[in-house]
Amino acid sequence: MTNKIFLAIVLNVVTRVTKISSGLDKVKVTVDNGMDFIADAAIITVPLGVLKANLIEFEPKLPDWKMNAISDLGVGNENKIALLFPNVFWPDVELLGMVAPTSFSCGYFLNLHKAIGHPVLVYMAAGRFAYDLEKLSDESAVNFVMLQLKKMFTSATEPVQYLVSRWGTDPHSLGCYSYDLVGKPSDVYDRLRAPVGNLFFAGEAVSAEDHQGSVHGAYSSGIMAGENCQRRLLEKVGTMEKFHPVSLRSEIYDNAVPLQISRM
Repeated sequence: MTNKIFLAIVLNVVTRVTKISSGLDKVKVTVDNGMDFIADAAIITVPLGVLKANLIEFEPKLPDWKMNAISDLGVGNENKIALLFPNVFWPDVELLGMVAPTSFSCGYFLNLHKAIGHPVLVYMAAGRFAYDLEKLSDESAVNFVMLQLKKMFTSATEPVQYLVSRWGTDPHSLGCYSYDLVGKPSDVYDRLRAPVGNLFFAGEAVSAEDHQGSVHGAYSSGIMAGENCQRRLLEKVGTMEKFHPVSLRSEIYDNAVPLQISRM
């Protein structure tokens, strides 16, 4: 091929994207250190919470139908507190939980020992409770969770390591999954995943297979956006008949089966 195809994949992880300018079949991505990246197209994978907060400036502005799609979806928060113990002191079940009158007294743990073979429990906290936990220090959050665990197992030992997520206040996410809002149009996901010129969108919120809120939903949407972007660029340079890319979709799915754990 004499014409080279440049594909920019915008990831708001290593460095923060502050502005995306598109027009004249080019995209310019500006990051927070002032550097610019220019390409023929961009795949935007930032979380829905970032789009809703308008942390990235689009020039020209996204059309109303796209902005309405972003507005018509909600962003939920669910934090996890992963606890590594010196030994297993709980039964061999997938979930451990307790029911109580308030969210501060109930909750459940995922037993990762069944999946990875290490003595790890993950406490799940959702909704307003998840935001309340983010107001605590990591140590205070772990102490709170251990109080709940010791009500269930008096023989519970102290964790040797822990990890506390803060998805609701993390500026790179501002939430951790999308969800339907009551009374909003049923085509909201179609509008959210639709490209705007040479800007393509991917992420869990645009999953075409009803896998919103999951890693495998984000993964499949990335494949879809990549294929759509590739098709547009090949059509642009007029080499669609000369160049026949081999799709890796089946090979990827055959060789990579993600562990699917429900948010419940």
